[in-house]
Amino acid sequence: MTKGSDLLVAALENEGVSCIFGIPGEENLDFVESLRGSKIRLVLTRHEQAAAFMAATQGRLTGRPGVCLSTLGPGALNFTTGAAYAHLGAMPMLMITGQKSIRSARQARFQIVDIVAAMRPLTKMTRQIVSAASIPTIVRDAFRVATEERPGPVHLELPEDIAAEEADAPLVPSHVIDRPVASAAAIERTIEMIRAAQRPLVMIGAAGNRPRLVEALSDFVHRTQIPFFNTQMGKGAVTGGSDLYLGTAALSERDYIHGAIERADLIIAIGHDTVEKPPFLMGEMAGGPKVIHIGYVSANVEQVFYPDAELIGDIGTTMTTLADRLEGNLNRADELLHLRSEILEHVNERADDSSFPVIPQRIVRDVRAVMPEDGIVCLDNGMYKIWFARNYRTHVANTLLLDNALATMGAGLPSAIAAKLLNPHRKVMAICGDGGFMMNSQELETAIRLKLDLVVLIIEDSAYGMIRWKQAVDRFPDFGMTFGNPDFVAYAESYGASGHRIYAADELAPVLDAAFAAGGVHLVTVLIDYSENTRVFVDELGGRTQDIDLG
Repeated sequence: MTKGSDLLVAALENEGVSCIFGIPGEENLDFVESLRGSKIRLVLTRHEQAAAFMAATQGRLTGRPGVCLSTLGPGALNFTTGAAYAHLGAMPMLMITGQKSIRSARQARFQIVDIVAAMRPLTKMTRQIVSAASIPTIVRDAFRVATEERPGPVHLELPEDIAAEEADAPLVPSHVIDRPVASAAAIERTIEMIRAAQRPLVMIGAAGNRPRLVEALSDFVHRTQIPFFNTQMGKGAVTGGSDLYLGTAALSERDYIHGAIERADLIIAIGHDTVEKPPFLMGEMAGGPKVIHIGYVSANVEQVFYPDAELIGDIGTTMTTLADRLEGNLNRADELLHLRSEILEHVNERADDSSFPVIPQRIVRDVRAVMPEDGIVCLDNGMYKIWFARNYRTHVANTLLLDNALATMGAGLPSAIAAKLLNPHRKVMAICGDGGFMMNSQELETAIRLKLDLVVLIIEDSAYGMIRWKQAVDRFPDFGMTFGNPDFVAYAESYGASGHRIYAADELAPVLDAAFAAGGVHLVTVLIDYSENTRVFVDELGGRTQDIDLG
């Protein structure tokens, strides 16, 4: 006979889990003891929200559920933002929370919250485990649900008496789940539409940016020679510095990339998930392009997205089939490619500006210069995210991690910690605004305790700058958006990290280079000049702040 917590740990090992992030509580002690004798590493964090961000990032980068742990009540509720982050971002994750005994009530209602009910709208599946014997089956089902398209978070609650209960139950082996392929009729219809197009354009969205799709999507683009752009969360799905890349739709309209979108007569939307703010607005472009949706699941019909045709099935298999049929048979594949140099020239304007405080374009340029092709940049949320989405060129898939779904602040540093743990030999940088950084800044201690080599770049404006800028452009008084900051250099050093402050634009790249060379945890802070937001996004592009993706 084996106690329930041992069964749970064995079932997790059976699923290939090697790491669990979180903060245990009294109700998890049996589980913690079972972990102690296992091969699974417990990464203790300083807040449950950060643990959930780490687990979600692991799921995002590997395609296999990351796992996080909390106690009952307040600890479990701290998972909710991370659950929504994974749910909207389609990241597979398993959350395990504790609970008081369900067969007795010695502490009455103390700390008891219905976490299963709270998690229901935020997860693909949520269950309380009521029998130790059922644990292997429930865990196998949880991993299946988490990884099936559309991926996302699942939640299991383990009461302390069930954790201690003895049972004899065999583990359930995992099995291969084949994804359905698109129908022959739909493939033929799609091929006809692409061949008939005079100015085709490929768009890669969030669901096209899965680790397993890199080869198939890159192969399709190179074999068909159709120019492509991507949404923010589709960024980096195609490898190499492709000369077919036209840009990133970081705004919903009026950006330079929209010149190509508006000229296209067919957009092949691969994996577009309308959880992202729209990369273009259907219905507002007179005589606009037709749209083919290619995805694992049918498109959500929205006011701004209603495809003319759909091709539903495994994206990788679909793109390979299309490439086999279309290669060498498209006479006008590159009709929009002549726009590329003009688009990229505009996007890269002022990248070498040496003014101080530093403008966003210069920060992006210097980070790109410092990071190797396989280096991973993890963005928090703020106005700088739009600049990185537009201006940062990726050459290797999944090397610019950003969130354009929940678009929560506070995820940048935890995501970078998870990315570094998964990729110990690659350079990893977290980029955070001063507001977002302070929401989970305590995880600096986690990074130091784990002996990570990690660089954290803080973009400092002493304000919730994105909303403050929008407030100004909409002609509201400047009110309620500014705050004070600690001395970030001293703050970093108080944890045992190295702190650096930038005093001139030309210092940024050398300091970042030196930080990586030195190893350990380094925090670098730089003042930013956000006046470029208005010059580019309002004055030059003629947009309204309501049109700008502020996620």
